[in-house]
Amino acid sequence: MYTQAQYEQHDDRPIEDHIVCLSGVSWEDYERLLAMRGDCSAPRIAYLEGVVEIMSPSRTHESLKSMIGRLVEVYCLERDIPFNTLGSWTLQSADRSRGAEPDECYVFGAQDASRPHLAIEILWTSGRIDKLDIYRKLGVAEVWYWRKGHIQPYGLHDDRYVPLVASEALPGLDLDLLTSFLDRPTTYEAIRAYREVLRGAPPPDAQ
Repeated sequence: MYTQAQYEQHDDRPIEDHIVCLSGVSWEDYERLLAMRGDCSAPRIAYLEGVVEIMSPSRTHESLKSMIGRLVEVYCLERDIPFNTLGSWTLQSADRSRGAEPDECYVFGAQDASRPHLAIEILWTSGRIDKLDIYRKLGVAEVWYWRKGHIQPYGLHDDRYVPLVASEALPGLDLDLLTSFLDRPTTYEAIRAYREVLRGAPPPDAQ
């Protein structure tokens, strides 16, 4: 497991996640790729106006997305926020120009929704397709980009994403606090430590 300092210094050149980009791909070809892959969560396939990105995430990529997701769920449980976990839900635009599969995504509240309220993306490897441009047309209200140890949230306002200081999908959530638990040796330890802080215990470095 990386430490927070190692995350911040991570070299995100394409060396761990395996990424293939193809241009001149029709919507029908994109759908055939999805059909050949089946119901598996990997590789993840994104489509943007004729360009396809096929990404097989590394173990660290998968570990980070899963741990962030579990901590989001702990926060919701401790704050009595109903949620549905939808993983790498395949999202597609009505005009057949865009499609994406988040690392993790959520719908909050008791009602179902046609689009996630929150999508989470791990930028472990640079040089990838601009998924914000994809999510914009898909109508995803908020996207979190984790990169080099920090989460930057983006909110959809007037058909464009703007950087947010704090999450609008989960008001009150301290993203810096959440990410401070990502360097725990196991997901078990991260969940237990984060839950204790949410229940009123001071963070370990404040004791």
